Amino acid sequence: MSRKIIPVKSHAEHSHKLKYKICVSGAAETGHCNKDALEKAEIVGREVAKRGLVLVTGATTGIPYWSAKGAKAEGGIVVGFSPAASKAQHIKTYHLPTDYHDIIVYTGFEYAGRNLILTRSSDAIIVICGRLGTLNEFTIGFEDQKPMGILLGSGGVADLIPGLLENAHRGPGKVIFSHDPAELLDKLLDLVESEEEANNVKGRVF
Repeated sequence: MSRKIIPVKSHAEHSHKLKYKICVSGAAETGHCNKDALEKAEIVGREVAKRGLVLVTGATTGIPYWSAKGAKAEGGIVVGFSPAASKAQHIKTYHLPTDYHDIIVYTGFEYAGRNLILTRSSDAIIVICGRLGTLNEFTIGFEDQKPMGILLGSGGVADLIPGLLENAHRGPGKVIFSHDPAELLDKLLDLVESEEEANNVKGRVF
């Protein structure tokens, strides 16, 4: 009895490709943010999901939480990186939420270590409002030459970044700006895709 031989596909023939991971970095406490910052964060999350991308957050409250809420409203995938070492610590010690996320990775590296993992695990970063923690994530991304989008008019660190870049004398980096969430994401994806095409590592799912 002869056996049917099934040809093995090469890597290039497989239809699956990696989805881009878009990090939303922003203030966990939003009292200082502009009044529509949470609404815009939710819109960003929705736009990420509509494009078939993965939203990545710091698994926290405020701006990241509302972006996660928006992504899940559109049936998107949301991955969170927690500063805690366990689910119990995430909830009881850090008092952080677990809803609107599909996966939460418990890094155990507290906030500074979590920020590094969060940004390096992402293909691009969007900054909305923000405080010092957001600025930390921005500077990590800048040093790593990550494509980054700044939502202007959201308040906090986001509206300070143009002046910071001008006075830091390190060049513009791979940073783009817009007041509109959808436009910002489209411009950011153009930048990500152009870089991947230049490096011959294009991996977006359409």
